Amino acid sequence: MHYNSKYVGRSDRGNQEVRAMHGMSGSGSYNAVSWLLDRNVAEGRGSKLAFTDPVAELSFGALQTQSRRLANLLCRLGVRREERVAMIMLDTVEFPVVFLGAIRAGIVPVPLNTLLTSEQYAYVLADCRAGVLFVSAALLPVVQDVVGRLPDLEHVVVVGGDGHGHKTFADEIARESEAFETVATHAEEPAFWLYSSGSTGMPKGVRHLHGSLAATADTYAKQVLGIRENDVCLSAAKLFFAYGLGNALTFPMSVGATTVLNPERPTPAVMFRLLQQYNPTIFYGVPTLFSAMLNDPACKDATAGTRLRICTSAGEALPESVGLAWKARFGVDILDGVGSTELLHIFLSNAPGDIKYGSSGRPVPGYQVRLVNEAGAEVAEGEVGELLVDAPSAGEGYWNQRSKSRRTFEGHWTRTGDKYVRDAEGRYTFCGRADDMFKVSGIWVSPFEVESALITHPAVLEAAVVPDADAEGLLKPRAFVVLREGTDTEGLFEALKEHVKHKVGAWKYPRWIEVVDQLPKTATGKIQRFKLREGAHN
Repeated sequence: MHYNSKYVGRSDRGNQEVRAMHGMSGSGSYNAVSWLLDRNVAEGRGSKLAFTDPVAELSFGALQTQSRRLANLLCRLGVRREERVAMIMLDTVEFPVVFLGAIRAGIVPVPLNTLLTSEQYAYVLADCRAGVLFVSAALLPVVQDVVGRLPDLEHVVVVGGDGHGHKTFADEIARESEAFETVATHAEEPAFWLYSSGSTGMPKGVRHLHGSLAATADTYAKQVLGIRENDVCLSAAKLFFAYGLGNALTFPMSVGATTVLNPERPTPAVMFRLLQQYNPTIFYGVPTLFSAMLNDPACKDATAGTRLRICTSAGEALPESVGLAWKARFGVDILDGVGSTELLHIFLSNAPGDIKYGSSGRPVPGYQVRLVNEAGAEVAEGEVGELLVDAPSAGEGYWNQRSKSRRTFEGHWTRTGDKYVRDAEGRYTFCGRADDMFKVSGIWVSPFEVESALITHPAVLEAAVVPDADAEGLLKPRAFVVLREGTDTEGLFEALKEHVKHKVGAWKYPRWIEVVDQLPKTATGKIQRFKLREGAHN
């Protein structure tokens, strides 16, 4: 095992070590911005590039100044400590200014998914009771009709364009002083909220603490990723995701590295262009993007830059075939791992020198995990169980969702809702979401396992598997597949069934196969199998 063992042990012990390292112990004050940003300037990185996007860039020193101006702006707008400000912002240099400026003022930023509908925004903005909304000009039309019916929302600040009757970020921040005394918050005080993806319902607001950012950096970023000051980071996952926030803000800032921000959709063409233009050393992706980049006909000759040393994947489990194909084409490994909004970043991961494609790896140092059955008892090696995590970065709970908080956050342990199996070497392999798993002939079937088998067939680009009842009411796998362009379907379905039987077992093959143009997914790229279950028919 190649992980540093410093934080191995219960997460409360690991959390105490993280807290002591960053001056969080006792009843003293701790503001995450002092560690993330001000420390970099104090250590001589004031002139170093912190963030760059297609039209602007910010050094650590300029970011410090702008975050102080932003803190003053929020105070002028009447926002008080612990109140919320919402962010519907693309990944540009203004994002870290708003996020860090709010935290500096002891105010709670709430970054929101930039792909929601107007009604979803109405729900979330009302739920978090934001008094100020920062919104990128390109996204203003989606919320324009909503803002007038939110009684708590008093100010809208438009970023990167015309305000259309609202305040503009450039004008407002220019009015403010560069002097601001950072608010003396506490390490265990809420610093920011992130809303869950809401794949099966409306999003839930997860409250995260000032000390949690350092916890993710000192565990995954430092001991698994091995991030360093001379790294240049590019994340396909956006900053409003827990995964993207760590990738593109917490981790690079923890060591004074540089981040390339991408406000566009992360298509294969866009990501290859950025890889070649900025030549990053770390590329953070998701399984669907890695697969798309490997299979996009327009990008078949594209390169991934000359300095790329490592890639990471999260959001969904990375199929073995995708990881091996990426390694073969670009000569760079993908560290597949699993994280969640509730736990802020990755808690199970492969590591350099300790990679097994098809597996989510081992617990990240500082995180303890266990697998339990429906009765709460730990399962044996090789048996499927629900994954629980004891984490130093766990959220405080869901906002206004007490019953769901109590079901998810059980003392030290957080329920992930994921089913896993542990092998003899201590590696964990994803089987599916707890509500996606089903039994065939009394044996558990993992949708992910069948999907992974299907996509190894040369005709299949993507696949999703759900349970469906046969004529006798017994559950069997039903597959939905996206085929490669120009595929001849004559005899294909029987060939796919035989292919799955050979790969993963005779009882696991899909009894029905449907061809679709695309699979329903969340903004993070997770397949929404519940939508396929609802539409399944014989």
